[in-house]
Amino acid sequence: MLQTDFQIKNQILEAIIDNAFEWVVVVDPEGVIRFMNKTYCEFLEVDSKEVIGKHVTEVIENTRMHIVAETGEKEIADLQFIKGNYMIANRIPIFHEGRVVAALGTVIFRDTEQWKKMNSHVKSLFSELEFYRKEWMANNGAKYSLNDLIGNSEAMMELKERVKKISSGDISVLVRGESGTGKELFAHSIHQLSERSTAPFVKVNCAAIPEHLLESELFGYVEGAFTGAKKGGKVGKFILANGGTLFLDEIGDMPLQMQVKLLRVLQEKEIEPIGTNKTEKVNVRVIAATNRPLEKMVREKLFREDLFYRINGFQLHIPALRERKDDLLPLINHFLEKVTRRTGKRIQGMENNVMQVLRRHNWPGNIRELENVIEAAVHLSYGETIDLEALPDYLTEQESMRVGNKSLKELLEQTERNALNDALNQNDGNKLAAAKTLGIGKSSLYEKLNKYGLL
Repeated sequence: MLQTDFQIKNQILEAIIDNAFEWVVVVDPEGVIRFMNKTYCEFLEVDSKEVIGKHVTEVIENTRMHIVAETGEKEIADLQFIKGNYMIANRIPIFHEGRVVAALGTVIFRDTEQWKKMNSHVKSLFSELEFYRKEWMANNGAKYSLNDLIGNSEAMMELKERVKKISSGDISVLVRGESGTGKELFAHSIHQLSERSTAPFVKVNCAAIPEHLLESELFGYVEGAFTGAKKGGKVGKFILANGGTLFLDEIGDMPLQMQVKLLRVLQEKEIEPIGTNKTEKVNVRVIAATNRPLEKMVREKLFREDLFYRINGFQLHIPALRERKDDLLPLINHFLEKVTRRTGKRIQGMENNVMQVLRRHNWPGNIRELENVIEAAVHLSYGETIDLEALPDYLTEQESMRVGNKSLKELLEQTERNALNDALNQNDGNKLAAAKTLGIGKSSLYEKLNKYGLL
């Protein structure tokens, strides 16, 4: 009775395998066929009983089943040419007590037309997935990852390693560096590598929002909170970033009054929208960035000491471009590729003297300045390489300023003109900020700008 049950089960299993969608073959360690299902035999036009005991190479053309049985190395989704068509085959070794006792071969698609249909279906699914991924990325806000941080210098490699280490936690991060060094890219990268990566990444430029609007921008307001308030109120950035990351750029420019309110939110983890007494709990990781000397501002009572320590859980200092000149070439190549792809211009590279000029420049505007220079040079180039004539005037003028070419007065005037240009570039054209950078009054700045025709 037991033998009969076994025979029934064996017949059922054989029937299932014989009629499976895949073609199936099993060989022993010597490559001799021990089983081949009915549908495979029908395709090869062989008798299922006669193939048993034959070497697999005698039955299946271009087979590698005997090789897999010998090496024990599996081969997945391999194209195999059989009877005038390509098949997609899998070959898997079967182990027992550490040694190969057989090899199983299957053909998933019986011809390439089936494979093409499946491939088209998969591509359509990927296309749909990519659409939703882009939509999510647009709403999520984080556009950059660690791969967007260009540079192979020792300083950059060390920074990337530090980003990997701090990203997983919830500790607040203070990103410091001059304007144009790419502080925001690091904030994006930290979020993308964190466990909050699927949640929103919301950024706020504390310097760009007027003081009287900053509170409503951060905390939101209810309907009727003040004259001109939107119907239905407004959701603040903290609520939008709930569960994710809030990037406070230029936090050194935040007014003292707002610093007090921000500190309370970071301590209590709750916000109070304008116009209501009700508080809302928030779970937000804060990444702050600044190019201001916060320690000096703390001493001068321009920045709250308690807020400074609250946001300074971990500090990242982004070096200026002049401090990592080894990254200049990969950055130039990156921006060249980016600009030429967008403009359609064919630029193969730049002349040696151009590279020398770029290496000698101090780059006060850092990576942002470099990108602007490369973009301008691409537009002004008429050949396939960038020459000196394609560079902005202030770069080539610096070359002519070497001692012996001009008088002391001319050199001083040129230096002053370049300093004004650099300060404006560093502060994105903000004249008041440029005056602060240069340590002169606003009226003196305008006088000098007028003198050199920079207004």
